Amino acid sequence: MTIESACPLPLGSDAPDDDTLVDVLARARTVAVVGASPNPERTSHRIALWLMDHTDYEIYLVNRAAGDTEIRGHAFYSSLDEVPVDVDIVDVFRRSEHVPPVVDEAIAVGAPVVWMQLGVRHPEAAHKAAAAGATVVQNRCLKVEYARLADRIAAATA
Repeated sequence: MTIESACPLPLGSDAPDDDTLVDVLARARTVAVVGASPNPERTSHRIALWLMDHTDYEIYLVNRAAGDTEIRGHAFYSSLDEVPVDVDIVDVFRRSEHVPPVVDEAIAVGAPVVWMQLGVRHPEAAHKAAAAGATVVQNRCLKVEYARLADRIAAATA
């Protein structure tokens, strides 16, 4: 297996343009990290911590297998419909083949953004989310994009 097959290179069609990303990231207040792991060695754990430390977003962790564990006092929810607030960004840390049910949940709760992390791409689910009115990002890291666009996001929220 090559690196490209394990983590496909981003395509131009995987994400909207930077102006749209800045708008999405500047307007968001809540992020649900679906597939967040209580294991500190997992990327989803580290990204959730980074979002807690470097953004003003309210972070909600979603992982039905996490049980009663927490990350810095943030409990895990079993599904998006258990999150007690409206979710602005659904940040998906699930393998591509597991994306469709997450998209269905995101649509059901009215999430305006479905963001599939680096290496995660599901064109059919992305089309379904977009058809439901969501902005869709595939195969991009929320942390990387936020850090790359931070100055523009700050200017948009000033």
